[in-house]
Amino acid sequence: MGFSVSGSAAIIFVATFIGFGMFYSATANGFENINDAREAQTDRTLEQQNTEITVTDVTYNSTTPSLNVTVVNAGSTELAVEDIDVLANDDYLTGYRTAVDGDETTGLWLPEEQLVINVTGVSPDPGRVKIVTGPGVSAVETTTVVS
Repeated sequence: MGFSVSGSAAIIFVATFIGFGMFYSATANGFENINDAREAQTDRTLEQQNTEITVTDVTYNSTTPSLNVTVVNAGSTELAVEDIDVLANDDYLTGYRTAVDGDETTGLWLPEEQLVINVTGVSPDPGRVKIVTGPGVSAVETTTVVS
């Protein structure tokens, strides 16, 4: 009888040890994932708070239905040009050309640099234009019509 009680106690001890090991690793991984998500959210919030854009000029040319938008990165965050979205009177625009301080090949828009967006084939005058950055900061400006 002595061995069966000792053997049972050993099996219960080993099972408890294994069960606690699985429980601990599962909870530790869960807490680590939650902390990583909180840090990522904090980083996104900080990036959004440091992002600011100013639309300085929106010109619609009615003779060659085109739209020229000039935007300045007034914040302290570098932005990706490919993450910029343009909405003209609530229509999402695609296929536009961009230039950062005259350079049409760059994809990086640094603070205090000027981004010029040229959209062709826009008809009629959109009335207002909204620019949205990758971090979600936006600016709206009404158009000036030029014939």
